[in-house]
Amino acid sequence: MYNKIKELIEKYDRIIIHRHSNPDGDAIGSQVGLKHIIKTNYPEKEVYAVGDASKRYGFIEDCATDSIPDEYYNGALAFVLDTSAISLISDERYKTADAIVKMDHHIFTEKYADLELIDTSFESCCGLIGMFAMEAGLKLNPTAAKALYTGMITDSGRFRYDSTSAQTFRVASFLMEQKFNTNDIYSNLYADELHFVQLRAKFVLKITLTDAPVSYIYTTLDEANSYGADTFTISRGMVNTMGDIKGIDIWVNFTETENGVLCELRSNKYNINPVAVKYGGGGHQKASGATVKDRAEAMAMLEDLIALTK
Repeated sequence: MYNKIKELIEKYDRIIIHRHSNPDGDAIGSQVGLKHIIKTNYPEKEVYAVGDASKRYGFIEDCATDSIPDEYYNGALAFVLDTSAISLISDERYKTADAIVKMDHHIFTEKYADLELIDTSFESCCGLIGMFAMEAGLKLNPTAAKALYTGMITDSGRFRYDSTSAQTFRVASFLMEQKFNTNDIYSNLYADELHFVQLRAKFVLKITLTDAPVSYIYTTLDEANSYGADTFTISRGMVNTMGDIKGIDIWVNFTETENGVLCELRSNKYNINPVAVKYGGGGHQKASGATVKDRAEAMAMLEDLIALTK
C-alpha cells in the first residue's frame, strides 16, 4: 500500500492535502509532515495544504494553509488525512480532484477515497505518515520530522495512552534522526498562559458526576462566549480535566456552538466509539467525538454512555 501511494505521488504534478476541521496537533502535524516529505523528495511538484486554521497549534512551522482556486483541483491528487467521516473533512473541494487518497488511524466509518490506507494500530496519523516515509524510502527534512513528532506526542498523550506501542517508538526514533529541539514542542504544548490555567480551574468546578462511573461537563453557548477562548480550547482542550478522577471510567465534554453541540468522549476502560458513531461521529475505542443538534440529544448520548457501564 505504501508503494501504491508513492506511485500516485510520482504520477501527479499537483498535490493538495486536506485533514479534518477544527484540527488538533495530529491533523496539522500529519498535513505539514506529508507536505514537506513530498516537497523534499519531489521538489518539482506543486504541494498545497488547505483547511481551517488553528490558533492552538499555530506554533507548528509552516502550518498556515494555502488559499487556492477551484481549478487547481483539475488533474490533481488530493490527500485526506486523519479523518474517518466525510462530514469532518475541511474543504469539500477534495471531491473534485482527479484521485483521492485517504490515510487515517481511526476506526473505519465510511469510504470516500479511491485509495484508502487505514491502520488503527497507529497511535496517530503522524505515526502512520512517518512509517510511510520509512517504508517508502523517502527522506525527511527537520520541518517534517518535528511536525510529525508533535502529532505523535499529542495523540499519544506524551506516549502515555495505551495506543502507544513498540511501533510508536520505532517511528519516533526515525523522526529524531533529524535535528529539531523537542523543548520547542513541549514548551508550546504544556507551558500554559495564566488565563488558560484559570479557565481549567473553572471547568474543574463544572464537573458533574452521575450515578454511574461517568462524568460530564456541559457548557452553554453563552458560557462559551464569555470565556474568551476558541472552541477547540473549550471542547477538546478541557475534556481531560476529568481524566484522572478515581472511580470515573467514562467522561464527556459537551460544548454548545452555533452549529450544534460538540461532544468529546473519553474512557479508560470501555469502547465508547459505537456511541459516537450512533450520533454521527467516530474516532477510537477510548477517544471519540461527535456533534449533536441540541442539549436533549447530548443528554441522550450521556444516557447511552451510562448504559455502557451496566
